[in-house]
Amino acid sequence: MENAYARSVTEVLEAFSVDATKGLNDFQVAEHGRMYGRNVLPQEENTPFWKLVLKQFNDLLVKILIAAAIVSFLLAMINGETGLTAFLEPSVILMILAANAAVGVITETNAEKALE
Repeated sequence: MENAYARSVTEVLEAFSVDATKGLNDFQVAEHGRMYGRNVLPQEENTPFWKLVLKQFNDLLVKILIAAAIVSFLLAMINGETGLTAFLEPSVILMILAANAAVGVITETNAEKALE
């Protein structure tokens, strides 16, 4: 039966020859399984870890921050600045982006586990 969800309960019960008070017997379960297939949702593959990490950087604001860190790093090198303070700004930006990516990966991993 197509569109069983759009039919009344009695129509569906009649189409599948089911008694609403008793349900299906073992023979009917086996027969319906053979005729209509198993009542199982398809298993989706988990997203690989590296794709989850890369997905965290696929955002316009993140790309702007990466570009800002690169420009800041290049300007520090061009100006001949030395020491940790010269590279502090790009380092902080990259650490914040790494922390953001880690939180995003953990959140998505937990969401996938919850769906299993």
